[in-house]
Amino acid sequence: MKAIAIRRYGGPEVVEYLDLPDPKVGPDSVLVEVRAAGVNPVDWRIRDGGLAGLLDAHFPLVMGWDAAGVVRAVGGGVTEFAPGDEVYGYVRKDSVEHGTYAELVAAPVRTLARRPAALDWAQSGGLPLAGLTALQSLRALRVRAGDTVLVHAAAGGVGHLAVQIARAFGARVIGTAGVRNHDYLRGLGAEPVAHGEGLAERVRALAPGGVDAALDLVGGGAVDVSATLVADPSRIASVTDYRVKALGGHYVWVRPDAAGLGELAALADDGRLTVTVASTFPLAQAGSAQALSAEGRTRGKIVLLVG
Repeated sequence: MKAIAIRRYGGPEVVEYLDLPDPKVGPDSVLVEVRAAGVNPVDWRIRDGGLAGLLDAHFPLVMGWDAAGVVRAVGGGVTEFAPGDEVYGYVRKDSVEHGTYAELVAAPVRTLARRPAALDWAQSGGLPLAGLTALQSLRALRVRAGDTVLVHAAAGGVGHLAVQIARAFGARVIGTAGVRNHDYLRGLGAEPVAHGEGLAERVRALAPGGVDAALDLVGGGAVDVSATLVADPSRIASVTDYRVKALGGHYVWVRPDAAGLGELAALADDGRLTVTVASTFPLAQAGSAQALSAEGRTRGKIVLLVG
């Protein structure tokens, strides 16, 4: 199979387009022909060696954790799927080696669900990691109808999904973004505010009593600003800043969750969740896709198209 892999840690120059053996399929896994694979910041952080202290790696290392595709074969113990099924998943395993930037991936059934019928391949491939991050973060924050939720970096890959999911839960959403993305956020149902100096005051102009919960997707001082706006620190979550735990909040490291993927698919098929795809690249241009992701200014998702 063709795959995007690295033989050592480094910058974009270590990314290679290789011929590698087809993956083996275990008893509780399925072989997926990948049609689309989402590009996430964690992918190039793994490439750079930034997570070498957290995750065991084996080279050549095929990057990527997001995939949407068609089941080609199933393991002997699999009853959930059959060849020909269209699936999507957050295919994160205990070590990094056999990722989704490839024509084929062996995916444990616990990482997969049937893909949303309402989304195309690119949208389906971009949804799993970001969508589950948003969903699990909002669950940790106990978001419910009537809450006012602040989402930092609301126009990004996770942020634009968190806005929609929180709205589906019945919450009011205030989202931070650059001015160029304010109309976009309004279209998603959020009330936009500019990020940067004076953010707390701008949020209080919309919510004089502060907000019920806050989700940090950007780092920097977002957790500190959130702490001035949220009365209960257990309702602050961050995917970037460990300091949130010292405040009594939640640090979220997204977990594979087939049921959660099913919930996201149901929201999409009900018309309450869509995925903005900012850019697509062919598999062979994964290095360029990662470079764009690293700029940190993308609205929505970047996706690799395979096959």
